[in-house]
Amino acid sequence: MSSKSSRLISCFPDEVLERILYYLKSNKDRSNVSLVCKDWFNAERWSRRNVFIANCYSISPEIVIKRFPNIKSVTLKGKPRFSDFNLVPPNWGADIHPWLLIFASAYPFLEELRLKRMVISDESLEFLAQCFTNFKALSLVSCEGFSTNGLAVITTHCKNLTELDIQENGFDDLAGSWLGCFPESFTSLEVLNFANMQSEVSFDALERLVARCKSLKVLKVNKSVTLEQLKSLLLQAPQLTELGTGMFSQDLTVRQHTELANAFNSCKKLHTLSGLWDATSIYLPLLYSSCTNLTFMNLSDAALRSADLAKLLPNCQQLRRLWVVDTVEDKGLEAVGSSCPLLEELRVFPADPFDQDAILGGGGGVTETGFVAVSRGCRNLRYVLYFCNQMTNAAIATVVQNCPGFTHFRLCIMIPCQPDYLTYEPLDEGFGAVVKTCTKLQRLAVSGLLTDLAFEYIGKYAKNLETLSVAFAGKSDSGMQCVLEGCPKLRKLEIRDCPFGNAALLSGLERYESMRSLWMSACNVTMSGCSLLAKYMPRLNVEVIKEEENDDNYAEKVYVYRSVAGPRRDAPSFVLTL
Repeated sequence: MSSKSSRLISCFPDEVLERILYYLKSNKDRSNVSLVCKDWFNAERWSRRNVFIANCYSISPEIVIKRFPNIKSVTLKGKPRFSDFNLVPPNWGADIHPWLLIFASAYPFLEELRLKRMVISDESLEFLAQCFTNFKALSLVSCEGFSTNGLAVITTHCKNLTELDIQENGFDDLAGSWLGCFPESFTSLEVLNFANMQSEVSFDALERLVARCKSLKVLKVNKSVTLEQLKSLLLQAPQLTELGTGMFSQDLTVRQHTELANAFNSCKKLHTLSGLWDATSIYLPLLYSSCTNLTFMNLSDAALRSADLAKLLPNCQQLRRLWVVDTVEDKGLEAVGSSCPLLEELRVFPADPFDQDAILGGGGGVTETGFVAVSRGCRNLRYVLYFCNQMTNAAIATVVQNCPGFTHFRLCIMIPCQPDYLTYEPLDEGFGAVVKTCTKLQRLAVSGLLTDLAFEYIGKYAKNLETLSVAFAGKSDSGMQCVLEGCPKLRKLEIRDCPFGNAALLSGLERYESMRSLWMSACNVTMSGCSLLAKYMPRLNVEVIKEEENDDNYAEKVYVYRSVAGPRRDAPSFVLTL
């Protein structure tokens, strides 16, 4: 930038700059703006109201409050993603409490806290409720350490709460009385999600809460809520835009059936539908009238059959996102291809990912046939997560030829090291077709039998790739070397059960500074290799998780991430920081 341009930029009054920056919602855009000049840096600093931290150990709360003094919303992620697969041991870390202690003095007007894979205790929830008097939104996704007693403290004391979103957490589900702790005068709730809780809740308390919260837009209940109870809730809240139903099977009389249909008919604004536990064919038609404006349908809890899905989808012409279970089989996916021309995202989950007999026997599930059928009818697909037992190179190539706009392509073949089941060739050419054809690809998950050739393709063609997940693949270190040397935008690299060793690890020396993290487990990496990495890259945190009494020089699980805060101070004994 020329000196003349810099002077012109500096002429903006601070008030004008901050007003302009208010309209920048993307964290990436705001970060780029802060690099323009000192005045813009300061304006962005003072005008920032929310902060997103993708790794709670990449920075300290002290640095955050010094950099951004006026934050009202914090989004914070903790454990590596592989904690979802039980590869990160308990007591690893990611406790929110040290952050809350700092925030209490720096951000007394904090309104929103959104946590993912963090540890939050009942004591932390109590501290949160007591210290932040204007607190409004709590979202906990895949978190642990708390109980419904902690939630009761939040519902009792947070008088201005607008959002309580509890998803897929590991916590002590003691009882449903926490819902009854909302004061009778409380009316501000806009989002309530407790779909993954196991225990029954007080339906009387829930019904009263829904009735008096006229601004409620999102309601996702657990499977303890019956169809008859759901009807009562819908009649109280026809303004809902997102609904997660409870158990969708019950013996209803003809009158009850008609009343429930009328209740669904009253919900004209629904654009998201989920839940439908144990949905039966007799009650699915109740949804048809509510499907007209749906853009997202999450059927990952419904385990529908192909015939039911084929009848449901023609009512969903506006659908952009669809999550299903592989019980729909290829016939169900053919219905997706013929009924959802606007679809942009498809996720197909396994009904039972731990049923090895079913996986090895090849019974049920979906195959390459369904995948190709979807791609033929849904040319706008951008995101796919597809669990299957078999795949071919030709099918993958056909899918991306039909849908070249993929930004996220996650293919998970359930049988490790499975080749093209027709030709018995590696799936190198299939994934090669993905990276050659999909030039906007940002996230890729590979599986099946792969040689180093697949990784050569990735390094050569995937120039916009940001996240790569690899399991049971590759032949030598050169595969990972190709990726690290060839993907300039790579931010996250997740590797498990691969033959990559020290040479592969050390080939990323020039790349790790710009990456968010690297995870390697069950590979051929040694402690000496990790020590060399730590020596060459002192600004990286190189952590080795050693849980078992194996070879002292073997690095079981390696987690590498950049940090401006230095080595973390709360590492347990089984985490060695090099």
